Amino acid sequence: MRSPRIVDPLVALAVTLATVVPVLPSPGHWWMAPLALAASAPVLWRRRAPVPVTLVVGAATTALVLWQKPLLLPWGPLVGVYSVAALSRPLVRLVSLPITVAAVYVSLALPRENADVYPLMGTAFFAAFALGTAEQARRSQAAEHAERARRLEQERTAAVLRERARIARDMHDVVTHSVGLMVVQAEAGPFARRGESDATDGRDAQTEAFDRIADTGRAALTHLRALLGVLREMPAGAPQPGLATIKDLVRAFELPVRLTVEGAPRTVPPEVGVAAYRIVQEALTNVRKHAAAGAVAVRVRWGGDLEIEIADDGRGGTPRPGGLGIIGMHERATTCGGTVRAGPGPRGFTVVARFPVERAAC
Repeated sequence: MRSPRIVDPLVALAVTLATVVPVLPSPGHWWMAPLALAASAPVLWRRRAPVPVTLVVGAATTALVLWQKPLLLPWGPLVGVYSVAALSRPLVRLVSLPITVAAVYVSLALPRENADVYPLMGTAFFAAFALGTAEQARRSQAAEHAERARRLEQERTAAVLRERARIARDMHDVVTHSVGLMVVQAEAGPFARRGESDATDGRDAQTEAFDRIADTGRAALTHLRALLGVLREMPAGAPQPGLATIKDLVRAFELPVRLTVEGAPRTVPPEVGVAAYRIVQEALTNVRKHAAAGAVAVRVRWGGDLEIEIADDGRGGTPRPGGLGIIGMHERATTCGGTVRAGPGPRGFTVVARFPVERAAC
């Protein structure tokens, strides 16, 4: 879109030249040039004050045509009417319409113009007003679309943040509780067995084993806190789900699941494997909760990309509004450069996740 700082001076210059130049050859009428200037130059400020500018150029044009023959094409008032229609509020536009009609009639009736000039001027001013109204509608629609896009982006961002917070809460409640309980039990074990052991000057092998369990639990808690802080990278050395463990996931599912692998498997970054596993896990959870399905098919396809498809034979339909499961799938795939498509399938509901294997990185 062209900047008003460039367009407005050019429009004002063109209107001024088209209005002033025709009156210059009039000898003995020196005052016509300033009047023509007043009927054109103010359009430079039409965006700041469209109604006052239109009144000024309209009055000057009416005064000018009383002495200028033949009638000049009123470029200044035309631009002013366009500006009022394009930039003013609806009430101002509504009020300006009859005023414009009356002003045009007076400017034609006072100098007693020919009857064929009336439809020409009427058409010109009607076209200017219609163009301004269309521009106003276009800008209102563009602003509405921009506002809608901004709200959708805010909702998407809020949904992503809520999904991340949910993941953090779930991990904290499940994993931290389990690991903390392991540490407590490991530290209490030696005291429970001490009465059954012979006294020695050093630690026996059993005590050292419990100490190692406690140390491992503390290290796991440290890694877990770091993971909750970023929700991105898995702790080094920690056991992670992945493509190899999808078979265990589908084997434990309560519904019949058919797992097929097409193509030659390749090595992918661990983060891609984790994202693929979690997407399959979330899709199977949604099948159990919402699909009323009898069977599920999970397909892993190796080609130019890694593609994972989860399809059920349930009732299908569109995702429930406000649900975060599919949003979480999109977030996991996006962090690794992938995409997720979810929607009704041939029989039930289908989720397809695609990862660019060669350049996948989280």
